[in-house]
Amino acid sequence: MIEIFTDGASSGNPGPGGYGVILRSGKHYKELSEGFRKTTNNRMELLAVIKGLEALKTPNQDVTIYSDSKYVIDSIEKKWVNGWLLKGFAGKKNKDLWLRYLDVSKLHKVKFVWVRGHNGHPENERCDVLAVTAGKQKNLLIDSVFEVENAKGGLI
Repeated sequence: MIEIFTDGASSGNPGPGGYGVILRSGKHYKELSEGFRKTTNNRMELLAVIKGLEALKTPNQDVTIYSDSKYVIDSIEKKWVNGWLLKGFAGKKNKDLWLRYLDVSKLHKVKFVWVRGHNGHPENERCDVLAVTAGKQKNLLIDSVFEVENAKGGLI
C-alpha cells in the first residue's frame, strides 16, 4: 500500500505557486516539490497528484491519495472528468493536466481521501509548507501551457 499526500498553493490566482507531495510506503518516505512563476491553485493541486503518481516506479499499485482539494477529488470521484473528456473538455480548464492525470492513473488502483486543509493533519501541513516554499523560490519553473493559453485568452 502506497500513501500519497498532496497540496498545491499559489500566491494570487494566477500567481507564483507550487506543489508539495509526500510518498510513503512502509519504511520508505519521499518528499517532492516544485515552484512555478505563474499558475493557479487548482493547477498545483492537480499537478501534485500527478507528480505523486508519476513518481511510482512499479505499475499496478494500491494507492491512497490524501488531498484537501475538493476540485480534484470531486472531479474524479463524481466522474465529472469522464464527462469533460467525452466533450473534449469544452469550456473546462486544465485540460492538459486532466489528460495527464487520466493517463497516469490507469497504471494503478487509486483511491482518494479528502482531508480538511489547515486543520492540523501532519502530512497535509507538511505538503502545504513544501508547496508554499516551492512557490517562493528563485528561478521558478514556467507552467508553459498555462502561460501560453492565458496569453491567448483561452481556457487552460
